[in-house]
Amino acid sequence: MNTPAVTLERHIAARPETVFGFFTDREKWLSWMGADGTFSFEPGGAYRTRVTGENVASGRFLSVDPPNRLVFTWGWEEGGMPVAPGSSTVEITLEPTPDGTLLRLVHSGLPTPESCAAHEEGWKHYVERLAVRAEGGDPGADSWMQ
Repeated sequence: MNTPAVTLERHIAARPETVFGFFTDREKWLSWMGADGTFSFEPGGAYRTRVTGENVASGRFLSVDPPNRLVFTWGWEEGGMPVAPGSSTVEITLEPTPDGTLLRLVHSGLPTPESCAAHEEGWKHYVERLAVRAEGGDPGADSWMQ
């Protein structure tokens, strides 16, 4: 039985090392996703971040392989999403291209097609903000923050 998953690809006009830094530095992470949070960017390290309003995500980093790959568990401590903390997995791979990086995000282990659709919408929103930041721009205030 296949479980729902989200797969996104996005070209970013920045080197993989630059993009990777936005996944392993607290201030850089919060510049594209989240209002606050604590992060331990190492295998087995935990994180907890308030993404929007009352939505708090948490999990653990499973693999940190700079600048190619990052894997972490994901779920919601607070908010309306039916995905328990650490119950799903996000894998980020960064492939160098002649003019930047191909980011591939796979979020697997989501419990329902509805949770898959909601996370796809969320990741599209935040990967776009990440691309703007990594390319040296300012995405402005997150319209999803309340």
